[in-house]
Amino acid sequence: MKITGFTGWLVETEPGPKFIWRDGLPGSHGDIPRGTKPRKAVIRMETDSGLVGAIEMGRGDAVIDLVRRRYNWFIGENPLLTERIWNLMWEIDRIEEVHMRSLGMLDMLCWDVKSQQAKMPIYQLLGGHDRVVPAYASTVTWPTMDEYERYIKMSRDLGFTAFKLHAWGDVKRDIALSTNLRKWVGPDADLMFDGSAGWDYVQALEFGKAIQDLGFLWYEEPMREFYLGAYAKLCDKLDIPVLAAETSDGVHWNMASWIEGKALDMTRVSTFYKGGFTGAMKIAHMSESFGMRAQVHGMGLENAQLCAAISNNDYYEQLIMNEEQIKGLDKLGPLSIVGGNLTVTDEPGLGYHYDWDALDKAALTKIEVTERLA
Repeated sequence: MKITGFTGWLVETEPGPKFIWRDGLPGSHGDIPRGTKPRKAVIRMETDSGLVGAIEMGRGDAVIDLVRRRYNWFIGENPLLTERIWNLMWEIDRIEEVHMRSLGMLDMLCWDVKSQQAKMPIYQLLGGHDRVVPAYASTVTWPTMDEYERYIKMSRDLGFTAFKLHAWGDVKRDIALSTNLRKWVGPDADLMFDGSAGWDYVQALEFGKAIQDLGFLWYEEPMREFYLGAYAKLCDKLDIPVLAAETSDGVHWNMASWIEGKALDMTRVSTFYKGGFTGAMKIAHMSESFGMRAQVHGMGLENAQLCAAISNNDYYEQLIMNEEQIKGLDKLGPLSIVGGNLTVTDEPGLGYHYDWDALDKAALTKIEVTERLA
């Protein structure tokens, strides 16, 4: 099988619900200029077998530009050789500095085709562990304690038994919130806290000591992920597992440095920050060899397959935003949460289906790449 070309469409999409993150971070609509809509890229990979891979990505303008300038290099390559394709893309990253969210896009297009060719779901091709994955309710940041209580209890009543806080970024208030969370959901629920890299070492240590006494499962990304020494000191001082290396570049090579430096207790994997399925699996297996869990970060069709593929991940992450969205979580098709669980689809492929003619009509930009350049 050979790759024969790529087609890309830049299209406008509807913005999702408005929400905020911790103090200091832009909210969910912070990158949408007034009077405009978000833009996404839809990318199709064509092969001489007639099978096509399809995916959609945010940062649409940049994604279209990357495909236009660099994906010609893969014309004629066999998409079933995913390890080869991944390493060729890693070589391009050396000169391109591909955005983390785009590095694994080609890999996932290839796994889409590979899955269709094998007539098997991606998670089974990756190894396969369990298609029924418990989900945790991952909050956005609400302005008041009352809102946290309302939406967390609403999620609890729908069957969630695990909850993660994105909070305000104020140590004292966040300790009070974490203490209340344990009261709201009881002693048996798994709890997590995501600091969204908002603190320095002193703040991170103070907060970590507080929540470890509440029996939290993990303490996630309390500081920016640059100086591993600070993370190593934090891990040494705390009993609660520190989950880190979420946004650091370099895939498994970078993760090896974190593990070697004893700067985390659990690793973060995702298809969008860690180089697609191939990169994420490299991290998951390396983590397992060190006796570490590799917790899957984020939602979506791709990460659902990853969750079902590996044994050392605990949960699928599901954001909860407002009442309407929470009450509609059981109506999300292949990503529906029912009774606190996600049942990953057994259908081959990634699961993106498009009306190509409609995309032609709606596109702000369309590109076609059909020839490999010297």
